[in-house]
Amino acid sequence: MDISVIIPLYNEAESLPELQSWIARVMEENNFSYEVCMVDDGSSDGSWEVIRELSARFPQVHGIRFRRNYGKSAALYCGFKKACGDVVITMDADLQDSPDEIPELFRMITEEGYDLVSGWKQHRQDNKLTKNLPSKLFNATARRVTGIGLHDMNCGLKAYRNEVVKSIEVYGEMHRYIPYLAKNAGYSNIGELKVHHQKRKFGKSKFGMSRFGNGLLDLMSLWFLSTFGKKPMYFFGYSGLSMFFIGAVIAIWIIVEKLVRQAHGTYFRPVTEQPVFYLALVAVVLGVFFFLAGFLGEMIARSSSERNHYNIKEEL
Repeated sequence: MDISVIIPLYNEAESLPELQSWIARVMEENNFSYEVCMVDDGSSDGSWEVIRELSARFPQVHGIRFRRNYGKSAALYCGFKKACGDVVITMDADLQDSPDEIPELFRMITEEGYDLVSGWKQHRQDNKLTKNLPSKLFNATARRVTGIGLHDMNCGLKAYRNEVVKSIEVYGEMHRYIPYLAKNAGYSNIGELKVHHQKRKFGKSKFGMSRFGNGLLDLMSLWFLSTFGKKPMYFFGYSGLSMFFIGAVIAIWIIVEKLVRQAHGTYFRPVTEQPVFYLALVAVVLGVFFFLAGFLGEMIARSSSERNHYNIKEEL
């Protein structure tokens, strides 16, 4: 099979018939063998009934229905598990992503050898204040932290080699950072394609402003786990030793200075009356706690079933 199209959706009943007809036309024009997996993330507007009808009309359409709303990451995770096509395409169900981009995405994966190609909605058809400006800030931060030069990391329209989606685990709200997950799994050949972005035809966006704050926290969590996840002592140990050393040096300096002044009969302040001494003690205590946290993290990492999980590219 050439292509698997994964469509996570939540309350998009009105868009689904037009979207499926559009996908079917593009596939037939390019003679692609394909499947479409629509993942209903706990919709309450009759989306599942529409998926049933589409599945009866189009044998290529399959559906997964959640009992409640789990989020886009969960929908993508289940869709990835079911995907059988050589190339996996993800797109949103709101008709803002154009299926006409599928042939070029497929070509870039199969002919140019990319592991992953992400869409770039260069001219967004969204509110500039609530969507465009925060999105630019978010993407600038993501590029800085991840080292991946994508202009629109959270674009729903992406293409992957099948091997990539089988090698990563999307959870929580990590769908925003799938390129970073792929890079950490060893798939660093990541490309970008400028895609057409359309105005929403039905319904309204399911995402509010809170997603940007959540996205930043998720990014920092992912960066920390990918950098120190298997060696937590490198972070906590070095941080703890640094704080302990700085605090100890300051405390010893204050005590020695007091003893020297006392021996020479000059004026001195009692150690316990100096605020810096207490700050030094706090640094020492925090240093010990950080070191112990790193030690415990190291013990947990060594007990993890994932401690020797590696992606092997080739074997002879």
